[in-house]
Amino acid sequence: METLMTVAELKDRLDAGTRTVLLDVRWALGDPHGRDHYLEGHLPGAVFVDLATELAAPHEDPTRGRHPLPPLEQFQSSARAWGIREGDIVVAYDNTGNMAAARAWWMLRNAGVSPVRLLDGGLAAWLEAGFDVESGDVAAEPGDVVLTDGGMPVVDAAGAGAWSGSGLLLDARAGERYRGEIEPVDPQAGHIPGAVSAPTSDNLGPDGRFLPADALRRRFSKLGVTEGVQTAVYCGSGVTAAHEVAALEIAGYRAALYPGSFSEWSNNPGNLVVTGAEPDGMSPATKD
Repeated sequence: METLMTVAELKDRLDAGTRTVLLDVRWALGDPHGRDHYLEGHLPGAVFVDLATELAAPHEDPTRGRHPLPPLEQFQSSARAWGIREGDIVVAYDNTGNMAAARAWWMLRNAGVSPVRLLDGGLAAWLEAGFDVESGDVAAEPGDVVLTDGGMPVVDAAGAGAWSGSGLLLDARAGERYRGEIEPVDPQAGHIPGAVSAPTSDNLGPDGRFLPADALRRRFSKLGVTEGVQTAVYCGSGVTAAHEVAALEIAGYRAALYPGSFSEWSNNPGNLVVTGAEPDGMSPATKD
């Protein structure tokens, strides 16, 4: 199943008038102005997707994490408001290397929408190619898509805590957050015991595009990903971990997502959090 679409492929589709639903998912931690950025300039015909309200349920219970998945009925209502019809090809993008757009990609895949792609390189690649953007809002004609659930593998907190006993648990956050050197948003610093540090940023090249499949395979192989090992991924709140799931798919691996991620894990006092550069919490300097 294809994961990416290039800007050239998308431009050809749009020029040919081939129906394509474009989702602009501009969001970044610490930047609440995604909609303003969208209104200033977006791909022609793209509909804005608000990650905080449409790709997440209200953040009312910290023990569920910062971006809990919304109920299926709510998500279906949003998808129809974006104009998605049965059989449509959906392309999601942002301006941060698809770090946010991957959330929409994963949720739609999980909901049974198989023809959904990430625009490789996002808005930056589109502009670099010299293609036009438009400003203002786009109101889509309502769609009729019927969403389901269970299309992608998931793991809950209990499963994530036990995962390293028989599989590989990847922590997609920045290395300094994994090691517990800093923690800007969650109540504890560190990582889930047994998790291996695998920063999402390493999935991308300097141009903001995903690394080629063979390069991603080499990257994940060094982290312990193999065909015989079940892999799961978490991040801070389940957003950028979806990017890692996409990168793993490009590399030829299927991985489970822990939607609640570290924000859920660290808000439950009964869950152990460890610090340091090693999965067990020990740094090389402290080992015998």
